[in-house]
Amino acid sequence: MKFSAIVALCLTLPMSTLVFAGDAPSKEMGCRACHGASGAKPMMGSYPKLNGQNKDYLISALKAYRDNKRSGGMAIVMVGQAKSLSDADITALAEYYASQP
Repeated sequence: MKFSAIVALCLTLPMSTLVFAGDAPSKEMGCRACHGASGAKPMMGSYPKLNGQNKDYLISALKAYRDNKRSGGMAIVMVGQAKSLSDADITALAEYYASQP
């Protein structure tokens, strides 16, 4: 039941009206729902922080989720989130999170 609630939250919060930091890419809201503001405060301890991550790693990971080439852990949620991301969206998100302290 707890897993179902988390999945539902992660899939519905991107559609809410959260306020972004001025330089955050438009697709950042979907990430913020589970990874927190600026990717620094995940809603669960097992979720990774995104702030300060390596840009190339984030691009690789997001493309792997989008292309359904990554499994395990929370991949079921991440695949759903990443499916709607273009290469430009992924690059913008990776650059944003890599630049966050």
